[in-house]
Amino acid sequence: MFPSVALLSLSFLAIAYGQQVGTLTAETHPKLSVSQCSTGGSCQTLQRSVVLDSNWRWLHETSGSTNCYTGNTWDATICPDPVTCAENCAVDGADYSGTYGITTSGNALTLKFVTNGPYSTNIGSRVYLLSDDDENYEMFSLKNQEFTFDVDMSQLPCGLNGALYFVEMDQDGGMSRFPNNKAGSKYGTGYCDTQCPHDIKFINGEANILNWTSSANDPNAGSGQYGTCCNEMDVWEANSNGAAVTPHVCSVQGQTRCEGTDCGDGDERYDGICDKDGCDFNSWRMGDQTFLGSGLTVDTSSKFTVVTQFMTSDNTTSGTLSEIRRLYVQNGQVIANSKTTIPGMDSFDSITDDFCNAQKTAFGDTNSFEKLGGLPTMGEAFDQGMVLVMSVWDDHEANMLWLDSDYPTDANPSSPGVSRGPCATSSGVPATVESQSPGATVVFSNLKFGPIGSTYAS
Repeated sequence: MFPSVALLSLSFLAIAYGQQVGTLTAETHPKLSVSQCSTGGSCQTLQRSVVLDSNWRWLHETSGSTNCYTGNTWDATICPDPVTCAENCAVDGADYSGTYGITTSGNALTLKFVTNGPYSTNIGSRVYLLSDDDENYEMFSLKNQEFTFDVDMSQLPCGLNGALYFVEMDQDGGMSRFPNNKAGSKYGTGYCDTQCPHDIKFINGEANILNWTSSANDPNAGSGQYGTCCNEMDVWEANSNGAAVTPHVCSVQGQTRCEGTDCGDGDERYDGICDKDGCDFNSWRMGDQTFLGSGLTVDTSSKFTVVTQFMTSDNTTSGTLSEIRRLYVQNGQVIANSKTTIPGMDSFDSITDDFCNAQKTAFGDTNSFEKLGGLPTMGEAFDQGMVLVMSVWDDHEANMLWLDSDYPTDANPSSPGVSRGPCATSSGVPATVESQSPGATVVFSNLKFGPIGSTYAS
């Protein structure tokens, strides 16, 4: 995620994140089939499921139904300190469709933006792909491989983000490393990313209640003393007006709790252990404003296929990650990625370290991506295995302008790198998006992975 506050901006009601397991609501994971392909294009269907992130779940006292967290405030009696809170509070099962607007059908996952449930109104969601045991996250190692999916984001307007990405979470959600975590992957624990988000309720098996501050502009969010960091590969952050593919890297391996300067908050953005900006390829930002959008070359008014290839220096799964390629398939036609048309840059159509360095120079951006190791570091994260994440969210801090409009708003829109999409700088205000587009949805389907060239028909 691009902005410093992207993961703080997930807005939702009745959120909770616990380490004990509640029994008041049954947890049944929605089934989702995916395909593993082999050279030549033969694909095997795998029966998998998705699990809701624990940050959304009902968090209540283990001995009853009293909330441990309401709105954006902790119950100080139940949660006097981080460890006691983890012992006293249970995260419960989820009504995926009724409360959260999450449904699956065969190989398709639909995420609805606003869901009016029986007890609350839910905004956005985040789910992870589980392995065949329905207890652990599916782990992906994608070097010299490609990952492909279909997406329908025709009902996703300015200000929203339907995201598909990978993060370096623990396979079991942190249960083995942190004994206070009794819920694990089955209940969606252990989230991390390169923004080192502080809004996660439990980190390392302890409640993140120290110095907890309620959000000034989101009645259901807040932030604690700690953040949770790890490498992140944003394969797809998009709405019907724009899209970006962005690797982000860290100086640490695996989910890591941070505090202070290491988190890279505010003015210390470039002093932390993770690269928050990443190295993004957004066709509009890179100079082609006719490539992706409604009625354009990649027509976002209807479904299309996104193919992302992770090339290595020696074309083996053990080689060094050296290039991330993108292509699209729509209406039976393979569409090559757009090319950069930025003054001072060569004509790039993929992400390489040379592209990233040239982009940072052309845009005048700080090159923390190179400082923290660039694509080879991203490849090392895949060596460890990464978890697939799919989400829909709005942005309470930057109104998603970093994805689909001019950002920063006080910069000259004609300066290279500032214009990122066609949306107005007044768009994306969460209250407006939530009231005007409650029925917004994103549909991810036909997920496939395998050797280069195996997941789509050329």
